[in-house]
Amino acid sequence: MSSTPIRVLLVDDHELIRQGLIIFLKTAAGMTVVGEAGDGCEAVELAQRLRPDVVLMDLVMPGMDGIAATRLLKAEHPEVEVLALTSYIDEEKVLDALSAGAAGYVMKDVSPAELVRAIRAAAAGQVYLSPAAAAYLANHVRPRREPEPSPDALTCRELEVLRLLARGLSNQAIAEDLHISPKTVKAHVGTILQKLHLENRTEAAVYALRMHLVQPE
Repeated sequence: MSSTPIRVLLVDDHELIRQGLIIFLKTAAGMTVVGEAGDGCEAVELAQRLRPDVVLMDLVMPGMDGIAATRLLKAEHPEVEVLALTSYIDEEKVLDALSAGAAGYVMKDVSPAELVRAIRAAAAGQVYLSPAAAAYLANHVRPRREPEPSPDALTCRELEVLRLLARGLSNQAIAEDLHISPKTVKAHVGTILQKLHLENRTEAAVYALRMHLVQPE
């Protein structure tokens, strides 16, 4: 693990929640809170100035909500990872957050240990879905209106990469597991996204859950 602390920006319209997160994250090894925001506009402005590694983003806020803020933030600063932290779990919010570029989706009743895992996974460029969100996506998301691309379009190696990606492994970890180079993994991920008409690795993880290529934890 890197000795450089993970820089976290907290975004929530409830000050009490922000203060609770600040107190907790101060005790978490390898993390530092660099700022806090009460709405989406402030979050985007602070991210521009503070350049955090991970933004913990509430989704339902007055003014610019977390989904719009995530979309704008990722367009301007794709290197900043966004982790949705919310009380709501429904198809529209989960998919909108992930489509906007969120690296993961975690519920506010998450355990402290799981929140730390989620932040570290996001900082490492991994997909992180809480068990509740993963199970919901697997069991409740309606099929898309257009025909779903079949996993049969993927080679055996691409399926292996997709399954590991959906379990939250980074390119480096996938490379080590399959005994190939990270550059080769990156090429496979690009091909997978192209074949399945997906935008990013988070959508790929959701696809793998929806097609039952992996099981929610």
